[in-house]
Parts: sequence; C-alpha cells; structure tokens
Amino acid sequence: MPVTDVTTDPEALTMTLTADFDAPVERLWAAFTEPQQLERFWGPPGWPARFPTFDFSVGGRAVYYMTSPQGEKSYGSWEFLEIDAPRGFTVLDNFANEDGAPLEGMPVMRVVFTFEPTATGSRMVNVSHFASADALQQVVDFGAVEGSTMAINQLDRVLEGLRAYAAGKGTQTEILDDTHVRITRLIEGPIDLVWRAHQEPELLEKWMLGPDGWRMTVCEVDPAVGGKYRYQWAPTEGTEGEPFGFDGETVLSEAPRRAVTTEHMTGTDYPSTLNDLNLDEEDGATLITLLIEYPDKETRDIVLGTGMTEGMEASYARLEGVLAAV
Repeated sequence: MPVTDVTTDPEALTMTLTADFDAPVERLWAAFTEPQQLERFWGPPGWPARFPTFDFSVGGRAVYYMTSPQGEKSYGSWEFLEIDAPRGFTVLDNFANEDGAPLEGMPVMRVVFTFEPTATGSRMVNVSHFASADALQQVVDFGAVEGSTMAINQLDRVLEGLRAYAAGKGTQTEILDDTHVRITRLIEGPIDLVWRAHQEPELLEKWMLGPDGWRMTVCEVDPAVGGKYRYQWAPTEGTEGEPFGFDGETVLSEAPRRAVTTEHMTGTDYPSTLNDLNLDEEDGATLITLLIEYPDKETRDIVLGTGMTEGMEASYARLEGVLAAV
C-alpha cells in the first residue's frame, strides 16, 4: 500500500501523511491537479469524490463533495494559496455547504502537498495545519486518519492506468476490514455498455450465471431508486445444487458510474449486504469496483467461503463475450 505513515502532533497542531509511489513526480503531480484524476481516488471506498469546480490558480477555488452509499453528501472546498509545479501546492481546506461556502464552527486547515523524487519513484508528504488541538482532534474523530489512508491507497491504480493495474488479473477480492470487501475486474468494453449490462434484464440473463451448469430462471429489475429486483438461478441437468436467489432494492443510482443496492438471499433470514458498484472507463476498458458491506465478520467469511470470487470471474468472463456481440 502507498501510505507508509500517518501521524498527528497535538503540540505542533499537525497531521502528516506520507506515501510512496512507483511513478515519477510529474505523474503524481498530474493526478493531484487534474479533477478527472482526483475524482478516481480522493474519496475513500464508499465515498467517491466529485469536483464540479476546479480553478487551479493562486486565489482560485475547488469545490468537491463525497457521496455515501445512502446518498448523503459531504462537501469541502480548497482555496489555492501557493502553487509550485511540480513540487507541490498549498490549500486552505474548509468543510463546506453545497455552494462551497465554509461551514461556521467547523475546523479550517492549511494543507501543504509536497511531491519529491525517490530512488524508485516519488513521495508525497501531506501536512495539515490546525488552529488548535481541539480542531485537530475533531478532524481525527471524524475518521480523517482512516479515511485519508484508504483514499490515498487507491492512487496506485490511477498512476498505473487501469489496464496495467487490472488487465489479465481476473476478478480480485480484497478484504478491507471486518465488514467490507472490495472486488475489482477490468472489462473490455465502454462504460455505457457495462452499465446497461448491469441494469437490463435481457443482458443480465446472458452473463450473470456464475459457474457453468447454471441458468437464470428469474430476472426482474427496476433500476430506479427505491425499485426492487429479484434474481433466481437453478442448476441445469447434470449439475448438483439447489435453486437459490437474491432480492433487494436500489438505494442510489448515478448512471453510468455508480449503483448501490441491498442484497438478501431469498427465502432466508440472513441479513442483507450493501453492494456499491462503481464503474471507471479508460482507453475503451471499464474497471468494475464492487464494495460489499457485510453486517459482521462472520457473515463476510461465510460468503467468501462459498467460492464467490470464482463464480463472479466466470460471470465477468462471460460478460466480455456478451459485450463484444452487442
């Protein structure tokens, strides 16, 4: 993981994050100063960022917001105080309302981004300066250490490019913590088609089948927020197993980039998971990132032990063939 250290110093009134990357300073600089690239890593998993305003000039401002799986938005703004390309820049970072205006009573931070070359690539040192120890502690209590670590640890795939990061690796499953798992798979195909393949029953029926030997018997989808879905599968002749299915509803939909749904195993009292699907396109390929939130570690381990990753890989491989024929 890129982040090597995060420290807080109540006496100096600072929080310092250090991260190392296998990329030159110029590439790191571009990732932090182009909003389209910032959006791909700035928000931690489950809270992707958007930068609707980005005036990268001294005295200019950037406004961003991060959206939770339930649709809650958290806004922030930067005022650019200093710019020294490609060595770094300094911003005044505010908690903000939806118009980008600072929120009264919330901490204001002066944040210094420094980029320097290393023997293997580059290093970022991010130092946040606070007006008081209480302000520092307030931000720490908000989860800034954990959130910033998870956000910056996503930057590798941006610096490498999606193909170098994920092509040929198949379906990858990462355990993030006791209740969160992240699954990634690069699909050869544009984002619009990959989105449709997750929303339209006539496409879903062709690829979301898991291992060979199973067929989809029910595929009902209402992709609108609040809409319900229901999937069922049954083994084909010669395949062992019992029919099963899932049902749930759409919690958030931001076509063609993000859809959040609940997922419950039909006919059981098992608790639901929250599935946060994000799509990111580059050079004609789309990276699927699925963040799954489980109710507890036990449920997480039971589901992972079913061979879920292998079944998803079979489906995703089938999806590429479906998209090639569309």
